[in-house]
Amino acid sequence: MGPVGGSPLETTFKGDWLKDGDRNTGFFHRMASAHRRNNAMDRIKADIGSIQVNCLSQQEAESLETPFAETEIHSALMEMNGDKSPGPDGFTVAFWQNAWDFAKEEIMEIGAENLGDFRPISLVGGLYKLLAKVLANRLKKVIGKVVSYAQNAFVMGRQILDASLIANEVIDSWQKKKEKGLVCKLDIEKAYDSINWNFLMKVLKKMGFGTKWMRWMWSCVSSAKFSILVNGVPAGFFPSTRGLRQGDPLSPYLFVMGMEVLDVLIRRAVEGGYLSGCNIRGGSRTSLNISHLFFADDTIVFCEASKEQVSHLSWILFWFEAASGLRINLAKSEIIPIGEVEDSLELAAELGCRFANLPNVYFPDAQVCCQKSGKNTKRFPLGGGNLEGKVHLVKWDAVCTEKHKGGLGLRRIATLNRALLGKWIWRFACEKNNFWNQVITTKYGQEDYGWRPKKVRGPAGVGVWKEIMKEDDWCWDNLAFRVGKGSKIKFWKDCWCTDTPLSQCFNQLFVLAVHRDATIEEMWDHDAGQGDWKLVFVRDFNDWEMDMVGELLHTLRGQRPSLEDDSVVWRQGRNGIFKIKEAYRLLDKSNATVFPARKIWGG
Repeated sequence: MGPVGGSPLETTFKGDWLKDGDRNTGFFHRMASAHRRNNAMDRIKADIGSIQVNCLSQQEAESLETPFAETEIHSALMEMNGDKSPGPDGFTVAFWQNAWDFAKEEIMEIGAENLGDFRPISLVGGLYKLLAKVLANRLKKVIGKVVSYAQNAFVMGRQILDASLIANEVIDSWQKKKEKGLVCKLDIEKAYDSINWNFLMKVLKKMGFGTKWMRWMWSCVSSAKFSILVNGVPAGFFPSTRGLRQGDPLSPYLFVMGMEVLDVLIRRAVEGGYLSGCNIRGGSRTSLNISHLFFADDTIVFCEASKEQVSHLSWILFWFEAASGLRINLAKSEIIPIGEVEDSLELAAELGCRFANLPNVYFPDAQVCCQKSGKNTKRFPLGGGNLEGKVHLVKWDAVCTEKHKGGLGLRRIATLNRALLGKWIWRFACEKNNFWNQVITTKYGQEDYGWRPKKVRGPAGVGVWKEIMKEDDWCWDNLAFRVGKGSKIKFWKDCWCTDTPLSQCFNQLFVLAVHRDATIEEMWDHDAGQGDWKLVFVRDFNDWEMDMVGELLHTLRGQRPSLEDDSVVWRQGRNGIFKIKEAYRLLDKSNATVFPARKIWGG
């Protein structure tokens, strides 16, 4: 037998190898294990130095650091809810609201330079909430400049429902075009409790915030202390290096700015071809790529149904976790395939999350939902339990009638839903620069000067916008134009100086007009002294038509373009802004007799 066993023939041929070569001993196993440990990467230090984010201008950054004014602090104090529980100092917000006149000298020192001079405040207790509110009021004015279109939560001028509408239209586009794709619903685990403070400071610095502002933010986030109860008694306090306070007015804005890094990573992956997103196309040749949407601490990513793109997304999330401390909760995250996607379970396993199917009725019919909700609402005040019968002494229509008409003021769900959908029509005309408006415009197109989208055509799909457009007519019947430059308002056909268009008020003159589709700007003569209207008709007027011309000129008296932009106004309200309450009252057709509301409800 040879040294390693085997036949004599094996020993003969392997003699040289056993003499000069390496035997498979424990020594070499330990060497291989040591090399594996040295080559393994058990941690990663992520740096955001190469990340390019939107920055504030120097003027905007300096405006955040201006000295605190008494009116600013008092206004923020009055906006706060006084019924919140007090902090360790025992004082509620209501106390400071009522004690403002004699306590304001102690609350604010003239010339305060930093949080330490802002007395009496120790960054714990009731007055911290006031300081955070003042800083949050300043921050919310500029946060829209530094976060991208994908962020819709806690940004002034945007709504979280905007992201829901966009996601719906993406799924609708994939289904109508019979394309395949993946919807990755990602949930961030303990979002506010996990974000790293040093990471936040780096993000603020890259966004152009000043040194003083960053020092203020650090004082606010790092002042929190923690303690562990041992046998019901706190066993001392210790600091932390991460986490934001729940209920702090600053926390939502700081978190949104931290999530901007993930937005940049995904956008760079799309630009590099590692993620595809979904291309929204309409009748025109233009297209719009949508790769992700943020719902505060929830994220939706749209990508191609391939293992490579899911793997790229996994690495992006891994890098973001290493940089920020924010980890994706895979137990609550899902991958939803759109279309006939093969190997869906393998794709979910690649990301490490659950697999889910898009429900057959993902967006149920609005009328059916309203009927079910109305039935449950009706059951609450008029009926008892399932086994308990109850006589309805008052008609449901009377219950839903407004108080000043003799009812209880409960709202009809179907009518309320129409009012809510109508607000989208108003917002489309007003919010030209919002991303959701661009998505609808790209997919469906727009009419004239972009005030109204085109009608939805083609198969129903799952698009919500088709249901919204059913409320277009009544909404526009109660909208009018406010003239600015007049470049986007038609002189004859739009409603701008009377309750109805001039083409309807002066139909005979409209028939004789030469420029029937002209805008107000085109009809205004800037060269005629202080300006005048250029009314051109196909023939001279008869004597009996001169009265109509005089009425038209009287209507136009005092009307002239300005340097402002054209806009729309809601005619049912005092300030011209669409209100759900006013729209509901307009749509509610309940008839009631005269009711002495003040004598009964006024007390």
